[in-house]
Amino acid sequence: MDHEVVLITGASAGVGRATAREFARHGAWVGLLARDRSRLERAAAEVEAFGGRAVVCVGDVADPQQVAAAAQLVEQTLGPIDVWINNAMASIFCPIRDLRPEEIRRVTEVTYLGAVHGTLVALERMLPRNRGVIVQVGSALAQRSIPLQSAYCAAKHALAGFTESLRCERIHDRSEVRVTEVHLPAVNTPQFTWVRNRMPNQPRPPEPIYQPEVAARAIHWAAHHRRRQILVGGPTLIAVAADKLAPALADRYLGKTGYESQQSEVSASGDRPDNLFHTVPGNFGAHGEFGDVATHRSLELWLTQRRNSILAALGAGAALWLAWRLAARRLTR
Repeated sequence: MDHEVVLITGASAGVGRATAREFARHGAWVGLLARDRSRLERAAAEVEAFGGRAVVCVGDVADPQQVAAAAQLVEQTLGPIDVWINNAMASIFCPIRDLRPEEIRRVTEVTYLGAVHGTLVALERMLPRNRGVIVQVGSALAQRSIPLQSAYCAAKHALAGFTESLRCERIHDRSEVRVTEVHLPAVNTPQFTWVRNRMPNQPRPPEPIYQPEVAARAIHWAAHHRRRQILVGGPTLIAVAADKLAPALADRYLGKTGYESQQSEVSASGDRPDNLFHTVPGNFGAHGEFGDVATHRSLELWLTQRRNSILAALGAGAALWLAWRLAARRLTR
């Protein structure tokens, strides 16, 4: 086939929606899996506007049978899946003392188990062919937890641990099926409009905020380059460094700033619908409400995409400098 077949979970809005457009822009055919049919159909129209094909798969990633059914539909319609992207997520903004067991379970079932279900279904189809790529869409919060999103942080930590085990097993089996992770910073998506919230004010992403197209470019690049993981955005790099070098200091800093940075100045509405258990109707797309302060670029992503060239240039520069020093010493003798 002269096209790539991709399946994206959580494809109806936010990062998933932008990722579908990014792959379609590069000529891919895309399977779109999420719960809201109307938004999936709009996403499919965007894919087809780039000249590709799209398949709408209505389903909940928390149900492994629905995930398997989506994979079967995509392969019957578009062909063997080359890239599987586990992007679906759910969260709740709430102190741990006020969380309910069913809320923690739901966040875990979508954010962690949903990715596990997708991985198992992808492996079932990719391993016999000995080819394919699984992209786990992670988060800076998989590297360093913050207050008010404990269930989501725990789910992303769990996914990172699961993926490390999977990566080791693929190496042991000498499999050509590849797995990679893309850890994202705060992204301007509609999740802050529909996420369940028990804070006094409306939730918001802590700055700096990135547009979903930045995440989409990183995901597409990761699917086509052999990298263990990609850290997108300065905050993600800082989260990794802070948790390794000064975790206690990070605890104190986030304890003092983490509540305010995740709330806007607008009071929360008690009757606002949320998407934890049911979808929220509306024409939501890739972008959220914070476009005026969100950036379209990531220096860190630009550097990691050019890492080999930069290292080669630095190596050549070091070699030239060393040669110049040796020549200078010979001339002064």
